Amino acid sequence: MIYRKFGKTGLTMPVFSCGMMRSMFSWQDMDNSSIPYLRQQQMAEIVDTALKNGITHLETARGYGSSERQLGQILADHERDSFILQTKVGIEDDPDRFTANVEDSLQRLGQDRVNLLALHGINDYQSLWQACRPGGCLAAARALQARGKADWIGFSGHGDVKVIQQAIEHRGDNGFDFLNLHWYTIFQRNSPALAAAKAQDMGVFIISPTDKGGMLQDSPKKLQAASLPLTSMQFNDIFCLQREEVHTISLGPSCPEDFKDHLTLLDRLDDRELIRRIYGNWIVMMEESSGMERPDGLWQQLPNWQQTPGYINIGFILWLYNLAQGWDLLDFARERYKKLGHDMPWVAGNNGADADRFQLDDIAKRVGLSGQELTAALIKAHGLLGSQGNDS
Repeated sequence: MIYRKFGKTGLTMPVFSCGMMRSMFSWQDMDNSSIPYLRQQQMAEIVDTALKNGITHLETARGYGSSERQLGQILADHERDSFILQTKVGIEDDPDRFTANVEDSLQRLGQDRVNLLALHGINDYQSLWQACRPGGCLAAARALQARGKADWIGFSGHGDVKVIQQAIEHRGDNGFDFLNLHWYTIFQRNSPALAAAKAQDMGVFIISPTDKGGMLQDSPKKLQAASLPLTSMQFNDIFCLQREEVHTISLGPSCPEDFKDHLTLLDRLDDRELIRRIYGNWIVMMEESSGMERPDGLWQQLPNWQQTPGYINIGFILWLYNLAQGWDLLDFARERYKKLGHDMPWVAGNNGADADRFQLDDIAKRVGLSGQELTAALIKAHGLLGSQGNDS
């Protein structure tokens, strides 16, 4: 295994972390007696495989149903100094409730403390305020830290990059020590957050690069061919880890065998020429489809969904459409698109179904289009992404 210093925490972090979401039995919290033996055994084998391969960082969340309780039962069989433990606890308007939830999560995990405690879901300005206001959840987390319940305090951010940057730059209550962030080949919009985190010497953990990075565990043939001699999943791993700001990326195994294709990459992490060549192939495909190097090429020039008529998340929709057209990531694009209007604030804004009801001329001018052209693009994207057919 290769290790990196996890920013100001000083922790020796493996470049691959073991995320426990996909190995849990249920999205509902339940007593361990209700968990089938084989499913618990499978999670135990995943943890054993991770540790045997030097993947010492185990990452879970209170919101991951049965995960904390299952993991707690497994950790009882391992020496405490053999792993780095992280959990994430949702932000609350009442910081006392946040504190109570952290203490309950520690009980579920069977631990006196976690190495890394993340405030889960700074996704919008409301959750940013709940976390960072005087006496808010960050202050509560620092109080838990003072009591020896957590070594380091961070956050996960799933919202607009400007919100994430404000959290990174927040200095009250000693700010944050690390963050969990979405950043992949297909989604580089959060690059300013990476730069801001480096300036603050924060540890950077990349969330689910395989699944949230395009469902690359089942990648389309077009991307697989462009990524040879690697798979597109392997290329994306290295692409992420070659960013100097990134310390670790999460592997979300559902079985022990899921580690294999990632672990074979360790001797290629410094092969920058290979990654440049493969990424060049990806760029050519995107340029041929959209005229842009990146699928999110227009996003920066567009207003936030909250400043858009009908709260349509135009930048997000056009990004998904370009992923589907340029890189054949149709299944991923449809999966994300259907969350618009239904999974706030994790996937914010509305879809493009009603785009023709609104006047979009002023917004369209920002990206060199007429209002009619932008409306047509959104309607076309909705026709493709809103369908659940077997389009090729």
